[in-house]
Amino acid sequence: MGEVIVVTSGKGGVGKTTTTANLGTGFALQGKKVVLVDADIGLRNLDVVMGLENRIVYDLVDVTEGNCRLKQALIRDKRFENLYLLPAAQTRDKNAVNPEQMKQLTAELVQEFDIVLIDCPAGIEQGFKNAIAGADRAIIVTTPEVSAVRDADRIIGLLESAGKHDPQLIVNRIRPHMVKKGDMMDIDDINEILAIKLLGIIPEDEYIVVSTNRGEPAVSNPVSLAGEAYKNIVRRLLGEEVPLMTLKEEDGFFHRLKKLFKL
Repeated sequence: MGEVIVVTSGKGGVGKTTTTANLGTGFALQGKKVVLVDADIGLRNLDVVMGLENRIVYDLVDVTEGNCRLKQALIRDKRFENLYLLPAAQTRDKNAVNPEQMKQLTAELVQEFDIVLIDCPAGIEQGFKNAIAGADRAIIVTTPEVSAVRDADRIIGLLESAGKHDPQLIVNRIRPHMVKKGDMMDIDDINEILAIKLLGIIPEDEYIVVSTNRGEPAVSNPVSLAGEAYKNIVRRLLGEEVPLMTLKEEDGFFHRLKKLFKL
């Protein structure tokens, strides 16, 4: 029996879909059988980030409405044979699915997969209720901005009221030089406000843009600092004790590339 993990946030644009793609690929690299479920019906993006947009025939709504079998809608990743995607519908809206259908869907998926990772739409409306319905645990993604942290705090309250206790936190796009100058919230500030377990921090990394455009999650790139941070988070989720990454200015992508090739 597998586990259902929902990746959520209050504010859009904090890197939730990128996080879902990288964690899912990271689990696959660890030998787990993984399915990524795009629950952002009407605005699907996970297929593009995974480079699988041209292979979509059926989607999540087709499954819940009985237009196809679940296996027909699952798309196998190009690089990892144990990684699959269940895409969202692009021409429907969040009301096309209800929480009970999502519970049934995830219950079926955990019979076959070790990890069911759900990319939740931003916000607190029907799409959020659908995405969390079948989840065993929740990961909240925020950036170190006051508005994103405030919205993350709201999500924590809604998860608690839905019986989804002990959510964990990923802080994305940390810029050490801005934190050092006091222009960006630091991890202690965020911890004090949200008071939930910190699962990991992801540094700002220009390779994320490259990887998104290529449809190749950064976690599979050996010189991506963000990819390394995602790998560490996957190991923590699998029960390993992995210290938080120490971030320094010289840890930029091109600096690491130079180190790799000894330039």
